Amino acid sequence: MRPFPVILSAPSGGGKTTIAKRLLEQRGDVGYSVSCTTRLPRAGETDGKDYYFLSTGEFVAARERGEFAESAEVHGRMYGTLRREVRRVLGAGRHVLMDIDVQGAEQFARAFPDSVLIFVLPPSVEVLMTRLMARKTENDETVRVRLASALKELQAVSSYQYVVVNDDLDRAVSVVSGIIDAETARRERVPELDGLVQELVDELTREIQKRSEG
Repeated sequence: MRPFPVILSAPSGGGKTTIAKRLLEQRGDVGYSVSCTTRLPRAGETDGKDYYFLSTGEFVAARERGEFAESAEVHGRMYGTLRREVRRVLGAGRHVLMDIDVQGAEQFARAFPDSVLIFVLPPSVEVLMTRLMARKTENDETVRVRLASALKELQAVSSYQYVVVNDDLDRAVSVVSGIIDAETARRERVPELDGLVQELVDELTREIQKRSEG
């Protein structure tokens, strides 16, 4: 198997992070690339596990050194994916699973062209609002900013290979898992396939010749 990156994008409240966590729990062939951010940790988040929490100066310096496969400013904070983190997970033989925004996904796909891009849609604005308000970390201004970002992000759906509507979490997780399975079986991702096909062709040719001679 040739592992590949899997990118989940969605508006805030779309459920991409929850889907990613479920897949990491369920699949041993999937690993997580820890991203960097300049935002403050939320309750329960751990540096080096959920994110690498950097100062703005540290983040800018890493970006200037070319350490990020993608980086972006989202809601006034900077986020980025380290190339070395991606290579670490791929080198361990696991697919890299990430939840990143639209502009970051576009950059990342240029750095890693074999990436699989999946956009997660909320079933309605009402559900999106309910999920945002359930966080209890959003005020009216941050909700307005996130909704404006969601409106912009939805315009990028056509650049994604897959779209999954998260109207039921279990079903959405199952669909994304099925996409990973299907992509794993794609012809160009199976390096030993040509050899296997040639072996079958040779054996069948010998069998036909043997029966013809007999």
